[in-house]
Amino acid sequence: MKHLFSSLYSNIISFVIGTFWLFSSVVLAQGANDINESGKNFFLDSKGKKYENSGELIKELRKRHETLLQKGDTLQGIDVLMQLADVYGHRAEYANSYDVFWQSLFLADRVKNDSLDALIAWRLGRFYSFYKREKESLKYLNKALNIKKNMVKEGNADPAYLVLNYFAFVSTYREFDMPKLASKYLDSCLIYYKDVKNQLPMPQLNFEKAFILSKTGHNEEALELFKNLEPYFLENRPSYMVLVYTYWGDVLQNIGDLNNSVKYYEKAINASEKYKRHIDFTPLIYERLTEHYVKQGNYQKAYENLKIAKNLDALFFDGRSSKNKSMLEIRDEFRIEKQRQLDLIQQQRFEKLKQEEKISMLQRVILLGTIVFILILAFFFFRHLRNKHKLEKQLIRRNKELEIQKANELLELKNKELAASVLQLVEKDEFLKDLKEKLKSNKDNLQQSEINKLLRTISVNNNNNWEEFRLRFTAVNEKFYKKLTKKYPNLTQSDHKVCALIKLNFSSKDMARLLGISVESVHTTRYRLRKKLKLERKENLEDFIAQL
Repeated sequence: MKHLFSSLYSNIISFVIGTFWLFSSVVLAQGANDINESGKNFFLDSKGKKYENSGELIKELRKRHETLLQKGDTLQGIDVLMQLADVYGHRAEYANSYDVFWQSLFLADRVKNDSLDALIAWRLGRFYSFYKREKESLKYLNKALNIKKNMVKEGNADPAYLVLNYFAFVSTYREFDMPKLASKYLDSCLIYYKDVKNQLPMPQLNFEKAFILSKTGHNEEALELFKNLEPYFLENRPSYMVLVYTYWGDVLQNIGDLNNSVKYYEKAINASEKYKRHIDFTPLIYERLTEHYVKQGNYQKAYENLKIAKNLDALFFDGRSSKNKSMLEIRDEFRIEKQRQLDLIQQQRFEKLKQEEKISMLQRVILLGTIVFILILAFFFFRHLRNKHKLEKQLIRRNKELEIQKANELLELKNKELAASVLQLVEKDEFLKDLKEKLKSNKDNLQQSEINKLLRTISVNNNNNWEEFRLRFTAVNEKFYKKLTKKYPNLTQSDHKVCALIKLNFSSKDMARLLGISVESVHTTRYRLRKKLKLERKENLEDFIAQL
């Protein structure tokens, strides 16, 4: 249910927060609107309704706040609280203002919104400045400025509205009497300044400029600027004349016009009493009057004003006063509640982290186990593939060896058959040759015509035998013949015959019989072949040819 309301509030913000932010910004910069009509002081609420005094407005705002909370409209409820805190602040009832302000902080925790966070941080910084808590004040003012800068960067706000944030620094450094730093942020205001809806009025920037001029030795310029600003503030913000007359009196004090200085201090006090605004500023005015009377030697008047200043200061800023005695309790209550919430959030986060750590550990264990299991499967799978590949390679190598062995055996068998066939041819030729010779020798016993006929049928032709042998040898030893021809292209036909016969392991005698030459001619032919093959003396011709 909590998440549902958070989502609902976020949706409401999208169309309400624009108006709320602009309205609240002006409220913070200017305070609750006060209008002097026919010499009569009254207040306006956000609806434009008039109230004769701030007490009536406080009652109305509290009533409206309760109604909005009953309706569940948290965002508008925070808006009303911020108005209420502003009214209390102008009455110098800071304890009540802080009380209301911390209530808005509790409600703001339910609505996560940058504009609202910036608004509250801004207001908190200004409250700390009233108590001269410079470190805390600047911390929250910077926080508000950084939020607004991010909104501008993301396109959710016009850069012109940064003027309101920079102006908060100008006012704060004026209160801390640091004109150089106030001047720095005033320059930033002027850089981003442009006329947009609910923009800070330029006279307020000129008022801060007049203060800075008075603090940097430009008293005449400051005095002239205060004179020019007086009509605007009298018409539009008469209660702001408390500040204008005070710093105007400071300028007159600087130039030595002491009597007129006192008059403007008294005018500032009268304006505060008349409009019941900036009451907390009056102790500073009485301190200025005290210093003035001390310079004049009127110690009685100085004592009276100093006493008033101390009483007012204790009333507005002393934590022991009736106005502020509950302030520390309020802050401690908020701090305790926030700490309780933080502790609860931390505990929830711790439990969530523990649960996430357990889940993460379980996931890591499962992941690790899965990885180990996959690695084991991969190991056995790859080992199986490797063994299978190894066996396949062995089988292929064995088959190849068998094929080579079979081819060699077949080649050797064919070469043997070829050699036997050649020898048979040689023997046939020799037989026919002998027969031919015998027939010639016995031609007396046979008729001549029969002898001639028989001789013509007996053909002894070594060339035909060799050609038949070459064809058969080439068919059987095709690789050998191609390699021999390619590697030694200068070999003759006779050299090829000798190489073929050596390949078939023919002896010199058989080679002589086949070639029809003497054994000595065979030796000569072998010698010449060695030279053509460029063999060394130690190399064996038969082994060399067998390796081709």
